[in-house]
Amino acid sequence: MSEDEEDRWIRRRRWPFFRGFFPDDFDDVFRQMDEMIQKEFEELTKKVPRNLIRERTLPDGSKVNEWGPFVYGYSVTIGPNGKPQIREFGNVKPEAKFGKPQLNIREEREPLVDIIPTDGEIRVIAELPGVEKKDIKLHGTERSLTISVDVPQRKYYKEIELPSKVDPKNARSSYRNGVLEVIMKKTEEKHEGHPIQIE
Repeated sequence: MSEDEEDRWIRRRRWPFFRGFFPDDFDDVFRQMDEMIQKEFEELTKKVPRNLIRERTLPDGSKVNEWGPFVYGYSVTIGPNGKPQIREFGNVKPEAKFGKPQLNIREEREPLVDIIPTDGEIRVIAELPGVEKKDIKLHGTERSLTISVDVPQRKYYKEIELPSKVDPKNARSSYRNGVLEVIMKKTEEKHEGHPIQIE
């Protein structure tokens, strides 16, 4: 019996309960799976922004790469029309290209945002933990609000489409304990875009 035949005989005896479910060369299946996982990992590595990969020295002196932070979440609320509204947040977005699921990873996180329309105004509440008030930039137009933070420790970006026209010049905003609140009056008049100061 050759060495190759002997190896195959041992593999068959090792997995008798799998016979009929898997091919004879069971190791080939695992090897192919390992190659697929390695290829997917390499593709993912190309998509990760450089600022999300850091090198860390362990106590024994060896070095490892740390990735992240990677954040993905969603909130579900019931809208004014009685239908559920799903809002995603984070810096990882699942998407499909050519029928294949993929991850879109950005350096900026998309904050969790709630939009609360009332009779005369629209309130936007955004969670921006870990930043100072002075680092938050707001820009409003009659149909949108843009929130951005760009500091080394945290990066946030979100462009919010508003459900009705507002007057950005008279918007009020405040930031406390990581929560930003922006209140804008509804209007039918046409207004230019305008930066919004945080109180």
